[in-house]
Amino acid sequence: MEFISTRGFSDSVEFTQAVAQGLAPDGGLYLPKSFPDLSPNLKEWEGLAYDELCFEFFKLFATDMNPSILKDCVHKAYSGFSVSEVAPIVSLSNQWKVLELFHGPTLAFKDFALQLLGNLYEAQIEREGKPLTILGATSGDTGAAAISGLVGKKGVEVFILYPNEKVSPLQERQMTCTGASNVYPIAIDGTFDDAQRTVKEIFADLSFREEVGLSAVNSINLARILAQSVYYLFAWLRLKPKCRTKTTFVVPTGNFGNVFAGWLLTKMGIEISEFRVATNQNDVLHQLFKTGEYSLSSVRPSLAPSMDIQVASNFERLLYFILGKDSSRVQEVMTSFRKEGRYCFEKFVSSGFSSCSSSDLEIPELIKQIWDEFDYIVDPHTACAFKDLDPKQASMVLATAHPAKFPSVYEQAMMKVPKADELEALLGVEPRNYQVEVDPDSIRSFIKATLLKTS
Repeated sequence: MEFISTRGFSDSVEFTQAVAQGLAPDGGLYLPKSFPDLSPNLKEWEGLAYDELCFEFFKLFATDMNPSILKDCVHKAYSGFSVSEVAPIVSLSNQWKVLELFHGPTLAFKDFALQLLGNLYEAQIEREGKPLTILGATSGDTGAAAISGLVGKKGVEVFILYPNEKVSPLQERQMTCTGASNVYPIAIDGTFDDAQRTVKEIFADLSFREEVGLSAVNSINLARILAQSVYYLFAWLRLKPKCRTKTTFVVPTGNFGNVFAGWLLTKMGIEISEFRVATNQNDVLHQLFKTGEYSLSSVRPSLAPSMDIQVASNFERLLYFILGKDSSRVQEVMTSFRKEGRYCFEKFVSSGFSSCSSSDLEIPELIKQIWDEFDYIVDPHTACAFKDLDPKQASMVLATAHPAKFPSVYEQAMMKVPKADELEALLGVEPRNYQVEVDPDSIRSFIKATLLKTS
C-alpha cells in the first residue's frame, strides 16, 4: 500500500517509510493513497481478541512488513495491558456506554498506539541496523506513553518536550522518573503549541533529520492514527448490529488525532452516524464546528491539561478530505493559517461531526454528576464528553485516562481522590528533566550534544 502527503509535494512511500519519517518531507501528513473496504471482513472479525483484530487491520496497511514480525509487534504491544479485553466497554444506561482506554502501562489511551509504535521502531532498527532519534511534544499523556513504549530499547534515544508546570504532577513524574538512560524529558517555558511548533520546524530540517535518524511519536505519525482506529472498530463490532449505525462516538480531543482515527473508518466502509468532539475551555475545535472559523487564541491552562491545545495538527488530515483531496488548497489554507492565525471556511461542511466544550467550572460538576447518577468515576477529560449529552441518544464515550492521574480535580469536587498503585510508586522516585529553550536551534544543539555523549 502507498501513502501520500496531504500537501502533495513528496513522493508516495510504503508503510515502514511513512512510520520512520513521521512527517512527510514537504511538511504534510501521510495518508493512505486508497483505503481498503473492511466490509467483507466484518463477520469474520467480530469474535477476535483485541490483538488479533489489530493484526488483521494492520496487515491491510503494512504490506511491506513481514507478517510474522508485524504479528509479534502487535501481540507484545497489548500483552502488558491490565485487563484481558484490553478495551472493555462499561454500560452506564440503556443508551450510554463507556469505552475504557486507560488500562495500558501509563493509564491513558495513548498506550494503544505508542506501545505498538515502540515495537515497530524496534523492528525497524533490527531490519535496517540504524539507530533512531525519537522527538515528540506532549501536553501530558503522549510523553509518558511514548517513553513507556521506548524505554530501554536498544538503538533508540527519546527526546520529549513538555510545557513546564502545565501538565499534571503525576503525568510529569511518569516522564521524569523512569531512570532510563535513553530518555530525555525536556521542560520548556511555554505551551504545548510552542513545543509542537518547534518539533515541526525541526522535522522540516531534512539534513538534520537524516543526520540523527529523526522520527516522530506525535499523532502526526500515521501509525499512531491507524492504531487508534482499531479500538473504534473493536467497540463498534461489540455493539448489536442494529445499534452500530445509530451510536454516536463521543471523543475528548485536543490535537484531533483521537477523533480523526475513528472518522477514518468511515472511509473504509464502516457506518458510524456521528462523532461528537468534546473540548475543554481551549475550544478552537468546538468553535470550528460551530462557526466554520478556525481561529487561534492564547492557551488557557485547565483542569483537563492534555487538551490545552490550540493548533490541532490532525485537522490537516480532515482538511485534505474537506477540500476534495486538493493538496494545493491544503497548502494554501495551512500557509494562510500560519500567517494570520485564523481561517474562515465559506462553506464549512461538518457532516458527521458535532461538538461541545466545558469550562473549568463545569468539569468538577460533570464528574460529580456522573458519579451521583451512575456510581462511575471519570477523569476530567472524559468528563467533558458528558457536557449536554442527550440521554436518549445511543452514545459510546471514550474514557481517555485513569482518574488517578488528576487528583486535584477530585479535591475540588469534594470527592474521594482515586488512586492507582502504578502512580503511587512514582512518588518516592527522584525526577529528572532538562531545561532547554523552546526554539529549534536550542533543541537541535541539545540533541546533537546528547547523541555525541552516548555514541
